[in-house]
Amino acid sequence: MAEHNTGQSAEIIDPHARRNSRVIWLLLSAAFVVILNETIMSVALRELMIDLKIDARAVQWLSTAFMLTMAVVIPITGFLLQRFSTRSLFIAAMTLFSAGTLTAALAPGFEVLLAARVVQASGTAIMMPLLMTTIMTLVPPARRGRTMGNVSIVISVAPAIGPTISGIILNTLTWRWMFWIVLPIAVVMLVIGIRKVENVTEPRKTPIDVTSVILSAFGFAGLVYGLSNIGAGAEAGSSAGAQAAAAMPMWISLSVGVVGLAAFILRQLRLQRRERALLDLRPFRSPTFTISIAMMVASMIALFGTIILLPIYMQQALGMQPVEIGLLLLPGGLLMGVLAPFVGRLYDRFQPIVLLVPGSIIVSAVLWALTFVTDHTPAGLLLAAHVTLSLGLALLFTPLFTGALGSVQPKFYSHASAIVGTVQQVAGAAGTALFVTIMSAQAATLTANGASDAAAVAGGVRSAFLAGAIIFLVAVVAAFFIRKPADMPEGAPAAH
Repeated sequence: MAEHNTGQSAEIIDPHARRNSRVIWLLLSAAFVVILNETIMSVALRELMIDLKIDARAVQWLSTAFMLTMAVVIPITGFLLQRFSTRSLFIAAMTLFSAGTLTAALAPGFEVLLAARVVQASGTAIMMPLLMTTIMTLVPPARRGRTMGNVSIVISVAPAIGPTISGIILNTLTWRWMFWIVLPIAVVMLVIGIRKVENVTEPRKTPIDVTSVILSAFGFAGLVYGLSNIGAGAEAGSSAGAQAAAAMPMWISLSVGVVGLAAFILRQLRLQRRERALLDLRPFRSPTFTISIAMMVASMIALFGTIILLPIYMQQALGMQPVEIGLLLLPGGLLMGVLAPFVGRLYDRFQPIVLLVPGSIIVSAVLWALTFVTDHTPAGLLLAAHVTLSLGLALLFTPLFTGALGSVQPKFYSHASAIVGTVQQVAGAAGTALFVTIMSAQAATLTANGASDAAAVAGGVRSAFLAGAIIFLVAVVAAFFIRKPADMPEGAPAAH
């Protein structure tokens, strides 16, 4: 308790408190804009397939490549946050994002649009660890819950309302306007940042290990690409030879991913002994951090898988228009935003189990309920399911992020933030790929057996949500084992 009082007193007399608050709010606002783009294209998939003449598996990569790029870039941010100042990283992030947004709006075809999404993601990848590390550095432990509640708005609400915004835009405009509307906002945030963002950390010279960068790229890219090709054999044809040939790239990719990730981890363990790791893994010595990460994986798979799958289901199985889909998903996104600050205050007052257990049970129940959808499910039931799912997820994210980062030593904040961001994006990309490929494979099987297109899509969606419900059982169990970490002064042992 003494440490908390000291932190609060320091905050009151800190002459930089107003500057710190301004920096955090600028980072929050910019992060909301860039994270919004992770899911803004989910409702536009049909229009993109028609306009760009591509299939469902290709169009999926406009979302998956965004998250995959973040997963590859974010590990490097542990190095970047130590090497460069707050202001220079903010400017770099928003410049990359703005350039990618402009390129996407002007893209003549799928390849350029995909490249633009990669550039966008590179900027986004820098922003989120920068935001989290800045908060952990500037905000005293007693107030981190409510501040992280605002981060939860960015991380959960921005992706959740992406389909709503794109649905409203597509009702009257083409898909390119999703980028034209975001571009001036991004540029304004860049200009404000150039004028207002001040440095709040002291950069220091640290070497970058190029081998680690290469290994992480092979590891994460291989895993997500392999996941995206699950079910390819089932869609290739009835002969065993055709199925085996189609499945070969999946197994090669997954093997490369596993080997690359294993080599990356071993190299980091060796380099961190000399304080030279690209991504220091010592935060995993904290059981609270490790369990929180496991629960975060399951939660992100559920969130991003649902965000990408529900619009596909409502379009292709129920015949709903993009604007209808967007409006149906809006209440859930708004609910997460409204609840996030209150959840943060509850975290500051109580143990995480008070929030995590009911939250995980609610999410699990909704995922199991969605395994019963058909091509005649009423929109009202989907609205109720999405709002309930959003309630459950709102109870999860703030305790997970705050507890995970608060359980490590301050000198590892930048690396812990990078780990959290990497896991978030890999799990999101895996969830997107896994849900869509399971749906596609099952839908193809049902179509071959004579089912209508709508019934086949609904059957595929049921199978995908069944996989998600089973995976999320990990989160339900983990929720009972997460405790609030003690304050972590420099040099303290990891929380247990």
